Amino acid sequence: MPNTAVATTSKPASVRRTAATKPAASKSVATKTATTNAVDAIALLKEDHKKAKKLFKDFEKLKEKGSDEEKAALVSQICMELTVHTRIEEEIFYPAFRKTKDAEDMVDEATVEHASAKDLIRQLQSMQPSDDLYDAKVTVLGEYIEHHVEEEEKEMFKKAKRAKLDMVALGKKLASRKKAIMKELQH
Repeated sequence: MPNTAVATTSKPASVRRTAATKPAASKSVATKTATTNAVDAIALLKEDHKKAKKLFKDFEKLKEKGSDEEKAALVSQICMELTVHTRIEEEIFYPAFRKTKDAEDMVDEATVEHASAKDLIRQLQSMQPSDDLYDAKVTVLGEYIEHHVEEEEKEMFKKAKRAKLDMVALGKKLASRKKAIMKELQH
């Protein structure tokens, strides 16, 4: 199976840009500042969400006409991306967010959603694309992730911004930990 994780260690173009290369009117949170050279936490997590959505859409296309090898490679990438993302959220973002007012229930629910996703990931990692329910499990995982992402982006991230968490400091921690986990998973 090809190592599909290598491309994920480089940052997307929207994250690599400096403030000087973005139009002045842009308010993209994914923009790095020229002085800190860091991405804010929410921008990093949203980039992960965007990538996961694309990977699930790619899988939908493969369900009908893709080979087992293509499916296996894509599902391996999906599982790896989600594993890294859930770990950095659980290790860094959720503990920081939990400290904000009235965040505990939101973090608890997100943690339970992660547990469901992790269970499906474990099942998929022990399966072959030709196995019964393989495609259905990938589809359900995508639906779980879509629901989870919607709640995070519409509720949790907005609340985290209002709580004035240091998103740049959290972003640095998330990016560093993400890089370390990717390296760990590739060995």
